[in-house]
Amino acid sequence: MTTPTTAPGKPTREVWFLTGSQHLYGPETLRHVADQSRDLSETLARSLAPTATVVWKPVLTDAAAIRSCLDDANRDPNCLGVIAWMHTFSPAKMWIGGLDLLRKPLLHLHTQVNQSLPWRTIDMDFMNLNQAAHGDREFGFVQTRLGITRKTVAGHVTDPRVIERVTCWVRAALAVATLRSLRVARFGDNMRDVAVTEGDKVEAELQFGVSVNTYGVNDLVARVDAVEERRIDALVEEYAEVYRLAPELAAGAERHDSLRCAARIEAGLRDFLVEGGFGAFTTNFEDLGGLRQLPGLAVQRLMAEGHGFGGEGDWKTAALLTALKAAGDGTGLGASFMEDYTYHFGPGEPKILGAHMLEVCPTIAEGRPSCEIHPLAIGNREDPVRLVFDARPGPAVVVGLIDLGDRFRLVANEIDVVEPDEPLTALPVAHAVWKPRPDLSTSTESWLTAGGPHHTVLTQALDTETLRDLAAMLRTELALIDDTTTTESFTDRLHWNAAYHRLGAGLPGAR
Repeated sequence: MTTPTTAPGKPTREVWFLTGSQHLYGPETLRHVADQSRDLSETLARSLAPTATVVWKPVLTDAAAIRSCLDDANRDPNCLGVIAWMHTFSPAKMWIGGLDLLRKPLLHLHTQVNQSLPWRTIDMDFMNLNQAAHGDREFGFVQTRLGITRKTVAGHVTDPRVIERVTCWVRAALAVATLRSLRVARFGDNMRDVAVTEGDKVEAELQFGVSVNTYGVNDLVARVDAVEERRIDALVEEYAEVYRLAPELAAGAERHDSLRCAARIEAGLRDFLVEGGFGAFTTNFEDLGGLRQLPGLAVQRLMAEGHGFGGEGDWKTAALLTALKAAGDGTGLGASFMEDYTYHFGPGEPKILGAHMLEVCPTIAEGRPSCEIHPLAIGNREDPVRLVFDARPGPAVVVGLIDLGDRFRLVANEIDVVEPDEPLTALPVAHAVWKPRPDLSTSTESWLTAGGPHHTVLTQALDTETLRDLAAMLRTELALIDDTTTTESFTDRLHWNAAYHRLGAGLPGAR
């Protein structure tokens, strides 16, 4: 029997709720365990909706049932991961075979049915039934003994902080599920002589599940050239409705043909990605084949629909953006391809101006973007159409993914997006201005020491707890720069991390 404890939602967003017990207590106690487990899972489900659908599973009381359930979790594409709770004392040797099989993310929820103790009426019946404090310690030991990577959350399910932490784990599991089936199309190769955008695609597929393959730019051009005029008409009408359209791009104006060219590229690019099942893609301004414009507007709009993107052939950032967009789905906040471009050291507070040639996602925009056309002194093509806007102020994180040869590393910096000191009226691209934590000097020194890339993902939807969960699920190093960072302590941490990742593959927690 399987009971979804929320209304039907997205089929790829199931989290299975597993409860451990044993037959020692008798059938009446097990009936109470099942009823209370179902009630608790329903409470959890109401709090997690619509991020995930919690699926309650029958109480697990023997090794064969545990093994079968966790094997089913591995094989079910709808299952993002499992939450395990030991309602009573569940002897953990029963869990060894199942945990050894499990390949989905695991959260150990250390909770209990009652929030407070009924001090005056506690008797041994109550104690025998409500002993998660006992059972979860046994379960915690066997996870550590097996070296199982998991997240442990302790507290009552009505506590907002508990729900917040479980939600972070669910969002990280969403990102992992997205990566496991992600296909990335690279149009052309990397920008020539650039180091950080390179990487081991075979290792990425082994560790993350991401399949990365290259396609000739003119394969895309053939799709672009085949787009019907009626589809271009519809897109042009949409641009005029959704964005503030520059007068020279309007119907009948002198640059309207450039807008139609941008629409043609968008339609052809979408066809290529959708028909090929690609969730992310890259372009390279050094390899544009027969494209009349460097794709700008098309890339921005496809990112807004959930596709990942990396400039200059940067497949790692493209994959990371797809995953973080999936994790932040439903928050109402965005994520974008980004690049640290230039600094403001003063007067006033030091800041970073982030942008790219054209490709910044409008999901991070403050207000209605403007659709404009300007020259671009790179790529040797016609002037490209693009969306121009300021990023929405507020807390965010910039995240980069690098290949160190023996492992991948995520580098992340907590930031605060702010309004520019003065309007950037002469800058014809979408952009974000932010104050990095703890400050510009410490942040940049640490980023450079970690080998952080110049291409990043800026996410307003996720916090660093989600990134920690994601790194743990992917067994990938996370180098985090936040309010507490000093250059010296950060450098020490990198040294410790290097020793662990090179020598500690067999240590508990390395699985």
